[in-house]
Amino acid sequence: MLRIGIDLGGTKTEGIVMNDSGEILARERRATPQADGDEAILANIRDLVLELERRAGASCRVGLGTPGAISTKTGFLKNSNTVCLNGQPVKQDLEKLLAREIRIANDANCFALSEALDGAAQGESVVFGVILGTGVGGGIVVNSQLLEGAQHIAGEWGHNVLEPDGPPCYCGKRGCVETFLSGPGLARDFAALGGNASLDAPAISAHAAQGDALAEAAMQRYLERFGRALSVVINILDPDAIVLGGGMSNIARLYTEGREHVARHTFNDELRTRILPNRHGDSSGVRGAAQLWPV
Repeated sequence: MLRIGIDLGGTKTEGIVMNDSGEILARERRATPQADGDEAILANIRDLVLELERRAGASCRVGLGTPGAISTKTGFLKNSNTVCLNGQPVKQDLEKLLAREIRIANDANCFALSEALDGAAQGESVVFGVILGTGVGGGIVVNSQLLEGAQHIAGEWGHNVLEPDGPPCYCGKRGCVETFLSGPGLARDFAALGGNASLDAPAISAHAAQGDALAEAAMQRYLERFGRALSVVINILDPDAIVLGGGMSNIARLYTEGREHVARHTFNDELRTRILPNRHGDSSGVRGAAQLWPV
């Protein structure tokens, strides 16, 4: 059985054809026509699917990973940063365009599924997949099955309050995990300490490694917050493994010093949960979208 995975992003839409062995047979990326509205975005996905099927020479099952989730109340998309899709019957509309059933899940859930099935956490029973990028998200996989939850918000640790007097978050609260552990969150905190506001998160990390005292102070604050935020997940879920993805996952200190901070705040005398870099990189999301259809 051939499966197509589509990863819908704000600027690009990527699609792959995957076989039962997890081999990628075809791949294509196209710009996401966000400025043209929801109908153009969905038509772009349809055309991408049809092109991938033409290259595969067969009809395929289709899975879609997207920021946000399908509301259990309305059946429409919610919480997407592709804002023109919020409040729209995305799943229903795509099924009409493609004349078949599709499966759809949050992009962080797709990341977690990919890394649990054949990625860094393959073989582990309980896996928490973490996205640390422009935003902060997460997904949970138990015994190779995606856990979406009764309200389709399982794993959304990024919008739990870490510091009540922290900066405002787009969700309406203040001091959410996302406002501190995202890339923009680190840059904002560095600037608040008096650092160069033009530096992004990778540059701040690099400056810290070169001995910049202010950048190092920002990194220490980041690592300590990383430990506090992730320890809460471990105290509740007690996963076998946590896999990090997104641009911030490239910071090597998260797996050493960051892990030490997590251990310090976890309610146990040792930390047995493995904290791992992802295996599939930027392909995790699109692979997980295809894997919404099990072999």
